[in-house]
Amino acid sequence: MHGQFCRKDTDMTDRIILDLCGGTGSWSRPYREAGYDVRLITLPEHDVRLYIPPGGVHGILAAPPCTHFSRAGAQYWQAKGSDALLEGLSVVDACLRIVWLCEPEWWALENPIGRLKDYIGAPCFKFDPWQFGDPWTKRTWLWGRFTAPKVKVKVKVKVKSAPGWRGDRTTAICRGVRRSMTPPGFARAFFEANP
Repeated sequence: MHGQFCRKDTDMTDRIILDLCGGTGSWSRPYREAGYDVRLITLPEHDVRLYIPPGGVHGILAAPPCTHFSRAGAQYWQAKGSDALLEGLSVVDACLRIVWLCEPEWWALENPIGRLKDYIGAPCFKFDPWQFGDPWTKRTWLWGRFTAPKVKVKVKVKVKSAPGWRGDRTTAICRGVRRSMTPPGFARAFFEANP
């Protein structure tokens, strides 16, 4: 069944998916729609650093905040200092600790291009949303043990920045939330490769 699309009429309620630091739940949405037992572990309801996972976890999606790692904010790294970096690393550490405790069938940790590789090593998969049919760029890296999703688009067409990146009139908080959402095309492709 690995790598096949899960049919809606198949009972997946016994497959627990943890969506760590999942925000809006956009990455785990295909799993939830297919009937998996998706558990969104995100602030303000849940602090991943204090979370005790259940047994029987099938898969883990982890998207720790990129605020202190993303290359887009590199000009602020020095001003933020080491306390901010340690705060960010504590969340990454918590995600990896949960992976270690659960020993899931598959797991993935996501972050945009930046300095996280300096602390947990080189990513095993790199992508841009346009490669999965979402018409924008946001170079993103994945670490973990998973089946790589199949790239849908191999030739780059005209693309724009991620939704909410520049040029809209929404608040900075709203733009940040929109920028951090997992692109739907990628989320679907990842789900299809990792049922």
